[in-house]
Amino acid sequence: AEKYIRPFLGAEEFLNDKERWCLWFADCDLEQMNDDLKKMPQVVQRIENVKNIRQASKREATNKLAATPHLFGEIRQPENGNYLLIPRVSSENRTYIPMDYVSSDIINSDANFSLPNATLYHFGILSSAMHNAFMRTVAGRLKNDYRYSAEIVYNNFPFPLPAQKQPENTVENQARSKIEAAAQTVLDVREQYRQAAIQKGRTPPTLAQFYNAYSVQPYPDLVKAHRALDKAVDAAYGYTGNNSDTERVAFLFGLYQQLQAAAKTK
Repeated sequence: AEKYIRPFLGAEEFLNDKERWCLWFADCDLEQMNDDLKKMPQVVQRIENVKNIRQASKREATNKLAATPHLFGEIRQPENGNYLLIPRVSSENRTYIPMDYVSSDIINSDANFSLPNATLYHFGILSSAMHNAFMRTVAGRLKNDYRYSAEIVYNNFPFPLPAQKQPENTVENQARSKIEAAAQTVLDVREQYRQAAIQKGRTPPTLAQFYNAYSVQPYPDLVKAHRALDKAVDAAYGYTGNNSDTERVAFLFGLYQQLQAAAKTK
């Protein structure tokens, strides 16, 4: 079954570098798959178990999925490249939601939000104090932890520069380039800490460890890199207020209202 087995990431696995696996049959040759299943009785039994569970469901949509028991109920996996993964639930004690790029070969669970074709600009904006202040204000909660979502958080967040189009002038181009450079530094510093741990014979730090709250910060270079990123993002917005969530969110809500008003006049 090796060729059908893929790494699988829920939020817990993503944040803590835990291994989990799944059977993945999407886009495979069905004739070849059926030939292979004759040699894989345990896999056949798993598929049959899924079929039985779906047939027994009281939900009509789930009943229909019993016709394809070898497939996930929802497939949103990018076909190639990398995607940006953000856990849907993150501790209230973190200043920044941990996020990272993941290969399309790794299957993303519904415990995470994924952004295909995300650029360094996306990563930089979403990893900034500005975005995290907005997220802490509007996101849902699971107990006291933040629950990230596309509908409430991402889709309503006003970017300083359009994410899907090239900058229109030199000033915008420079602002975007500074954000991308600072975002890359955050990724580079994380990797430097991981490599340093390996060289010392230690387990590399996880994303959860990078972004936990500490009495004595063990990753000062990462804190410095995030501060530089925040500065670049603030400059792109033209934001000159302090670092409080209250002031940042008031600024963003004002910007959101301006964008909504502009959209209505078009």
